[in-house]
Parts: sequence; structure tokens; C-alpha cells
Amino acid sequence: MTRKFLAGITGVLICAAVAVAQNAPQKGKIKKIDVDKGIVTITAEDKDRELALTDDTKMPGVPPKEVKDLLKTFKEGTEVMFIAGTKDGKDVLVGIKRRADDLPVKVDTSAFKPLTELGLSEYEGYKGGLYPDGKNERPGEHEVAGVALAKTVRPLDADGKPAADGKIVLLSVGMSNTTQEFQVFKRLADADKDKNAKLVIVDGAQGGMTAARIVDPDDKGAGAKFWKTADERLKQAGVSAAQVQVVWVKEADAGPTDKFPKHAETLQAELSQIARLLHKRFPNVKLVYFSSRIYAGYATTKLNPEPYAYESGFAVKWLIEQQLKGDKALNYDADKGEFKAPWLGWGPYLWANGAAKRADGLVYDRDDLGGDGTHPSPSGARKVAKQLLEFFKKDSTAKPWFVGSSSLDHSR
Repeated sequence: MTRKFLAGITGVLICAAVAVAQNAPQKGKIKKIDVDKGIVTITAEDKDRELALTDDTKMPGVPPKEVKDLLKTFKEGTEVMFIAGTKDGKDVLVGIKRRADDLPVKVDTSAFKPLTELGLSEYEGYKGGLYPDGKNERPGEHEVAGVALAKTVRPLDADGKPAADGKIVLLSVGMSNTTQEFQVFKRLADADKDKNAKLVIVDGAQGGMTAARIVDPDDKGAGAKFWKTADERLKQAGVSAAQVQVVWVKEADAGPTDKFPKHAETLQAELSQIARLLHKRFPNVKLVYFSSRIYAGYATTKLNPEPYAYESGFAVKWLIEQQLKGDKALNYDADKGEFKAPWLGWGPYLWANGAAKRADGLVYDRDDLGGDGTHPSPSGARKVAKQLLEFFKKDSTAKPWFVGSSSLDHSR
């Protein structure tokens, strides 16, 4: 146990426990974690301690809303350093951190190529490219359909009817990384002179709300909370669900352990559910853009390190290919049957191999990631935000509604 490691837990956790009477840091092993009931049982000095989780329970380098999600990745027997305390006469977990020997295994990503540069070469037997056949360009038919839909995006009133004084809503859906990045994007976009005056940008993404947690809006748990909060944010922005016509989705799962391609296939299935759910909740949504994770080779937790961050790109790629192949569950074409989902496409592809320059010069230095090496720092969030802004201003399916003004012609 190094002094640096001890300082990490005591420095971050003690300052966070102002209202809690706390003990010194202790070594222990996880016996049981019940996040739903808010109880963590830790064995320390041959005794089991049952500690309550609070909204103030801390983990060094991890945003508060991510702590409970990350705790789910702590299996029985995981060695930890923890600080217990009492609050209102109740034993609580002030903070917790994996022991240094239980941190993520560092993966050598030096041979990883961004999907945009992998082309017809393969990663674990799977070809690259954002779209089929190793290509980064949309297939012709999908491109034509996307552009046609983009030209039907028009200002709508609160009931979803064309209106000269209506609005076009661009909504984000995702987790903590997503909201960190989208908030910066919103500031940049709202200050951009070229942005459509009718466009309202709303951040619906929320901390801790990973893909598996939001697929069911009727679960009376995280899913219900996520979509309720998204609706509330729309209302706060002065718009309605009927005015949402475009969505940006960036999602992943917490603490994946399955080998590739299984975990990517799981994420693909979850993203497919989310796409269908967007169609149900937002009746006028036409275009949904997906992005995968940024680089996570600096990760100090098991929340979503490499290679999972890189491999999440395949989940998005396969999802879009699922629609391209004509899967009826993702149909957006009235000539081919009932609407089941919006048109799906790639937003900006965000992954670059750390400090190794991508073909377009993109890098992620250590300073671009926060303390946990997983969430973006302010500079990292700005890099993503700038990519988003460039995409929406230049992409053929986004420019018609993002830049300038939109007329009232409205057909789907």
C-alpha cells in the first residue's frame, strides 16, 4: 500500500464528509453489495460491517452520480480501502476505493486503429469502417433517405404541428460523459452565428444513466427516472416531446466483463431498444445520430476502460448495419411497413488512440481525461463538443436544419 494511494482516498473522502463522523481508512473485502437497497457489506478485521450508501458516498476521481453504478462492478472478494462513519446515528459508507492491486488491467492499445482508419482490415475478425465494406461514407440509399428526411425537419408548435413561431428540438440521450460533452456543445452552438434561430438544444443526458439502465421507461427505477427527467428538461426549455425531431445518443454500459464481441452485441441490442423507444416517446423524431466512447486507456477504474471503450464503436456500427439490412424492428421507411424507429446514422466518431494522432490530428492526452481516466476533463469535453458542432454544421443530413432557417413544408 503506497502513501500516494492512501492519500488519494483520505484526501478526497475526508473533505467530502463534513457532516459525517468518520473513522480512519481501513482495508477490507467486499462481501455483498445491494445498490437497490443502498447497503454495502464489507469484511474488515474478520468482522462484517453493513454500511449504508448515501448521496455523499465518494470514490476518488468518480463523479458522485457514477459511484453507485461503479459499485456494481465490485464483486465479492474485491479488496478495497474504505472509510466508514456515522450520520444521524446510522453507519454509513463515507468513501471507498479499490486496492491498488485490483485496478483495471492495462490493455496495450498501440495496435488499435480507429474504425475510420481500420477499413477492410480486421479487429478480432471484424472489419472496420463506420459503414459496411470498410467504408466511412453512408451507403447511397441511406444517404438519400437521410437528406430527404433532413429537409422535412421544420419548426413545430407544442402539439407537433407546423408553425412559423415553432421550434426544432435537438435532444441528447446518454450518460455522464454525454452530458459533460453536450453541455459544452450547447454553449458553443448557441453562440454560433450560423445556428438556426428556431433550433432549441436540450441536454437530456444524465450521470449514471448507462444503456442498460434506460431501456425500460416503466421499470419504476432508473429507466423511469431517466425519461421523466428528460421530459422535465424539455419543459424547462419551453418545448415539448412533440417538437423533438433530432437526437444525439452516446451510451455505454458500466463495468463490462464479457469478452468481445459479446459485450458489444449486448450494447448493440440495448441501443436498438433505445432507438425504438425514441420513436415511441417522440412522435416526430426523424433523425438519430450515435457516437461511441472516447479513449479510455488512462482509466483508473473498471467503469468502462479499454478495450471496452474502443469496442463500443462496433456496437454502433452493427446497430446501423442492422437498419441498413432492412430489420423490420428498426424500419423508418413508410414504403416498407410500419414505422418502428427513426433513421439512424453515425454522428462524429470520437475515439482516437490516446496521444497517437488520428489521421485528422485528433489525440486524447492524459489532461483530456478527468481523475478517473474515464470521464472527460474540461479540455476533453471541449474536443468532443467541437467535433459535434462541426458535424452538425457540415453533415449533409444535419446542415439543412441546423444551419440557417427552416420553412414550414412538413412531411415525413
